[in-house]
Amino acid sequence: MVHTTDYLYVVRDDEILHGEPIIRGTRTPVRAIVETWRMGVAPEEILKGMPHLTLGQVFGALTYYSDHQDEINQYIERNRIPDELIDPNNHTVAVF
Repeated sequence: MVHTTDYLYVVRDDEILHGEPIIRGTRTPVRAIVETWRMGVAPEEILKGMPHLTLGQVFGALTYYSDHQDEINQYIERNRIPDELIDPNNHTVAVF
């Protein structure tokens, strides 16, 4: 079931990521946009890596984050890849 929020582009869908906030009509979690932005990528540049989004959706996600930082930071922490699984030479996940 899709649950609307007070934000135009952000919804929760019980069938997608267990209800984590996502961009409406996609499976893209707000946290993915926030993590990219926190790495120093400008909102306009985020679209290069996520071409299925609009600039409005990116800013909508960042607005949601600004009002719900604790919640989104918890999702980011829960989904963090442990350092020992990241190959320091090419920043990809190591396969064992």
